[in-house]
Amino acid sequence: MPLTDLVPLVEAALAHVIDPEIRLPITELGMVDSVSVDAAGTASVAIKLTIVGCPAADRIERDVRDAVEGVPGVAGARLDVSVMTAAERAALTERLRGGRERTMPFGPGSLTRVYAVTSGKGGVGKSTLTANLAVALAARGLRVGLVDADVHGFSIPGLLGLGGARPTRVDDMILPPVAFGVKAVSIGMFLDPDRGQGRSSAVAWRGPMLHRTIQQFLTDVYFGDLDALLLDLPPGTGDIAISVGQLLPNAEVIVVTTPQQAAAEVAVRSGALAAQTGQRVYGVVENMSGLPQSDGSMLELFGSGGGALVAAELDAPLLGQVPLSIALREGGDAGTPIVLENPADPASVVIAVIADAMSTRPRNLAGRSLPVSPV
Repeated sequence: MPLTDLVPLVEAALAHVIDPEIRLPITELGMVDSVSVDAAGTASVAIKLTIVGCPAADRIERDVRDAVEGVPGVAGARLDVSVMTAAERAALTERLRGGRERTMPFGPGSLTRVYAVTSGKGGVGKSTLTANLAVALAARGLRVGLVDADVHGFSIPGLLGLGGARPTRVDDMILPPVAFGVKAVSIGMFLDPDRGQGRSSAVAWRGPMLHRTIQQFLTDVYFGDLDALLLDLPPGTGDIAISVGQLLPNAEVIVVTTPQQAAAEVAVRSGALAAQTGQRVYGVVENMSGLPQSDGSMLELFGSGGGALVAAELDAPLLGQVPLSIALREGGDAGTPIVLENPADPASVVIAVIADAMSTRPRNLAGRSLPVSPV
């Protein structure tokens, strides 16, 4: 094969190299500067990273080298790595935003299914459930984003094994870390350990700061085209729940409760807030429903009936009853979601059923207003 014919083959191979943060081919992102093949069959590829110190640099270089060396007829690969200029980065961010100004892409009219996961009380396993649902949806082929909106009690980074992960900033655009196919962002990823802002730091913010934080997560973080966006809300009906209702009136709410009557009564209030902000309750999940016994019975440590009570009060379906599970707790502590690590666990099975129902909901324009008018 003439060496000149190898260049388009190398370029075609590079089109299969995906930026691990942006999740698009590097050829579409303007990261491939030039390709050439010398007389000895060595392919020289010049690539441009988005920023200095790009955390994905090693993986991109490895994937580029593997792709090039896998082309029949190529004897070897030589990489020249540099960084985009300010103008090239500006062009990239404009391309990713589709030429639009900085806007929040998940509001009314968006094709993305938005789920706000809430609860009345803390400690009902809402964050663990949200993380596992997000991972389960991604495992079913959906493009999934997860916003840790529980600013004061953030836990999503630990649940997804992203402790220490930092988002990448490309000018005014934030690229979220990815775990198990889920793009996730949390205030915990922005705390500076060099200033004593570690995992145990307290975020002492009030209403306006909380609102701006959620707005920035939804506007400046580049999630790309998502099938589903999940928000892990703080318990109760405070500032963040109200802000999410204002910013995302199209979001569907998933209410998490335990079987205990006292917890259920409070959970109803968090679901009732959805109606006040124009949101719809998608369904109710009863967590910690009971502890499975060796004889097949269920030990109801926290009573029974809480999920059904909340569902009835909110006129919404009971999506599932997740039993107590040691494996679920261990997976959360280790950052390894149970839906992947132990799919046969009873808790994992129920979460999978909920994810199956969510994943089969089509993205369509039915019932949505379109930004067009007849000519």
